[in-house]
Amino acid sequence: MTETIPSPTALDRPIAAWLAHQRALGRGFSIEERVLDSLRRCLARLPGADLDQGGFDCWCETLRHLDANTRRARQMIVRRFCLFRRRTDPTCFVPDPLCFSRPHPYRDPVIVTPGQVARMLAAADSLEPTPDSPLRPAVLRIALVLLYTAGLRRGELLRLTLDDIDPQAGVLRIRASKFHKSRLVPLSPDARRELRAYLRRRLAPPLDASPPGPLLCHTARGLRGYTGTGLGSGIHELFERAGVRDGDGRRPRIHDLRHSFAVEALMRWYREDADVQATLPRLAMYMGHVSIASTAYYLRFVPALAGLASERFERRFGDLVKEVRT
Repeated sequence: MTETIPSPTALDRPIAAWLAHQRALGRGFSIEERVLDSLRRCLARLPGADLDQGGFDCWCETLRHLDANTRRARQMIVRRFCLFRRRTDPTCFVPDPLCFSRPHPYRDPVIVTPGQVARMLAAADSLEPTPDSPLRPAVLRIALVLLYTAGLRRGELLRLTLDDIDPQAGVLRIRASKFHKSRLVPLSPDARRELRAYLRRRLAPPLDASPPGPLLCHTARGLRGYTGTGLGSGIHELFERAGVRDGDGRRPRIHDLRHSFAVEALMRWYREDADVQATLPRLAMYMGHVSIASTAYYLRFVPALAGLASERFERRFGDLVKEVRT
């Protein structure tokens, strides 16, 4: 049951105005809406009539259970809202970012190798169906295939419906994902075969085969799509069963499969002696990025990639290096 707000606050109208302004620019701002709603609820319980340092500090206390980077991100949302509000109310409170949670460096991703993915696929096949998820082995297998071979974000995969799939052409339609971008994602021949095999089971009675139905589904309390938690626990189980760890013993996160996809694409281009700089914009478009700078975040200089780059340098400029040495 949704908690009711005890009374209106001075933030109600400014919050509505800010969200309306941002959405008029084509932004969703659903996360921002939830963050500001939590601030509004906290403020409604305090004696003050408006947001001030004391009210802001009280709200920050409710974020103690979150990690530092998440706390800071939410504090920055409130600051941006307050700066917008100051345009029409110069006296309103604006929190000082120097007092926000200090950001922590993000953990380096664990790059998953093709051999490890093969072990995870075998682990998926060994799983048993459950009464609430009769397709669980097949769901986790196709989820792993699409995450690793197409570089999808977890949310993009979860939002896929049967209407978004063209099994003959082997193309996925990703609707209004991050940065409100939509795109078509063609699959590799192997991924197409995996998708068709999954759809033969997904479309079989008694499961719902209507176009709006979720691609990844379970039958708990009726046919429903998988949640982020359900998919996450399943993929993490595959990591455990397949013994996927890096040299330091770290287990990957689901998002590390997207990093692994980008690194594997780069290594494939080096093996094919392709013009890497010319192909990077294609990778950015395929992954749904707004620029190559976003794609570069995923390109880790792993030892295997370093070896391929060194081999290319040797083939092209090895003679020049020998001449300089002599």
